[in-house]
Amino acid sequence: MLARGLPGGETFEAARCRAEQDIFREEVARRAAELGLQPLRWPDPFPFDSEPAMRVATYAASIGRAVPFAQAAFRQAFAGGRSLGESDNVLIAAAACEMHPAAVLRAAELRSVAEELERATATAASLGVRDLPAVLAGGRVFHGERALAQAAAALHGTSAGAPR
Repeated sequence: MLARGLPGGETFEAARCRAEQDIFREEVARRAAELGLQPLRWPDPFPFDSEPAMRVATYAASIGRAVPFAQAAFRQAFAGGRSLGESDNVLIAAAACEMHPAAVLRAAELRSVAEELERATATAASLGVRDLPAVLAGGRVFHGERALAQAAAALHGTSAGAPR
């Protein structure tokens, strides 16, 4: 889905001054380090137009490649520092999970893929998703980077922090 189509979706284009942008990036980098992840390399530009990549992700989901494509795309963006607004970087991610470039390019232009992406975004919004990342579990929506842990805790009756 597209975050910009959600009621509270972060666009990163809000009137943020450079200091706010730096604080945001430092917080994300700090949390990644806490989780033992490799250092981030921010894509340039960031933010980028993610719609082409999300169209490819929609196509990837239709052929059972959503998770490998998402992982490869995020590696391109935040480990490689490459913008997913550039089709070559999206194609590299697709190739990394054995998606043929010609099929990917064709699918990204299909009206049916664009409509499915719009439908998924509208469905998410109707279920209460207001921003990404989000997880729907047990009829509740959990938002933010800790959503998986919160959803798992809610399903198992334990505590992992309140939903955001």
